[in-house]
Amino acid sequence: MPKLQLVRRIIYPLQEFVKAEAFSGILLLLITLLAIAWANSPWPETYVAVWNTPLTIALGEYGLTKPAIHWINDGLMAVFFLVVGLEIKREMLMGELASHRKAVFPVVAALGGMLVPAGIYAALNYGTGALAGWGIPMATDIALALGVLALLGRRVPLSLKLFLVAFAILDDIVAVLLIALFYSSEVDYLMLWCAMLVFGVLLVLCAVHVRSIWVYIFLGIVMWFALLQSGVHATVAGILLAATIPTRSKISDSDFIATTDTLLGELQAFHYKRRGDDDEKPEEENFQAAVHTLENNCGEALSPLHRLEHALHPWVAYFIMPMFALANAGIYIDASLTDGFFNAVSWGILLGLVVGKPVGILLFAALATATGLVAKPDSISWGQLLGAGILGGIGFTMSIFIANVAFAASPSLPQAKLAILLASALAGIIAYLLLRYTSPRPPEEA
Repeated sequence: MPKLQLVRRIIYPLQEFVKAEAFSGILLLLITLLAIAWANSPWPETYVAVWNTPLTIALGEYGLTKPAIHWINDGLMAVFFLVVGLEIKREMLMGELASHRKAVFPVVAALGGMLVPAGIYAALNYGTGALAGWGIPMATDIALALGVLALLGRRVPLSLKLFLVAFAILDDIVAVLLIALFYSSEVDYLMLWCAMLVFGVLLVLCAVHVRSIWVYIFLGIVMWFALLQSGVHATVAGILLAATIPTRSKISDSDFIATTDTLLGELQAFHYKRRGDDDEKPEEENFQAAVHTLENNCGEALSPLHRLEHALHPWVAYFIMPMFALANAGIYIDASLTDGFFNAVSWGILLGLVVGKPVGILLFAALATATGLVAKPDSISWGQLLGAGILGGIGFTMSIFIANVAFAASPSLPQAKLAILLASALAGIIAYLLLRYTSPRPPEEA
């Protein structure tokens, strides 16, 4: 494949992803402020009432009733994890995690950025019932982190953004494993086996090159329902479904280019012929037929993975994540919350995210570089790497999600959420100032 084509297939989609996530991060921040304002308004009871409203989805006599907040956290967030899974799969096949050499550096950094924060939290909460929250400071919110980078414009290199995306995606992989392994309730093994049976059918469909996205979505919903009933957190269905979505295009690159060249030649011929012909109807039909064929070819050249990710990403970025923030970030701040705030749970989250994340990322990256295991990209300075590590302390969406399942119906949940919000705000501000100082302006802006 020519080098230019390779660059377009890898870099351009990543740039589009970064831009979308950056804007989503800014929207997420505004929605979070709105949720906090609503919860602390003169009508805080309406905030609780809205998200605890029972909603039912029924088919004939059979239905499923859940509070609105559960539909968001168990249902819509499964779609969020589906998109995360598609992004992970794409990165591992053709992105920053595709080659061993490129993947090792963010993998090592991500490992440090998970072990050190979890260790800090566990050390502060060892022997208490709050130890279950050790996974909270391990997460990174890609959208908000990229939103901070967006404020810096062209000061930060694209390689730093890609590094941030890579290690944040690895954080997400581990977060999903944590939810599946450590944060599931009592398991109904019959429903779990049903879910695994559906997963096996999906793998077979992928192996025999079934490309209809709707078949995968239907079976994905069945698998989600089975996992929901099994006691394993239903959002895991999103990651499992993503693993089965085919990555092959229906036609090869060479076939697509050849047929497209032919069609473009026909379109140009029809166009010039129409200009000199008074009776345009026959040529107009031929022109439209060629355009329709070109449209079909474009659809066949895109893999189901790319089509599904492209279709769902705006919904996740601009609806599902803001809806999750609106439903979960509204904390009623009163004396009972602030008086006992600085406890082991709060300090574990604050220190884990704000200190543990950057220390772990920088320490592991430095040790791996010093031993020759990896090579730091030349376009990223150590100061910028520290800034990216601090951005990793913006846990927000994933941290709140893990807090919800770790501290369900526990008095520690509001304090954990407040600590996550404070830590994310501190990490964002510190990282912005550091990266602004360590990243020189581009020549045209100097």
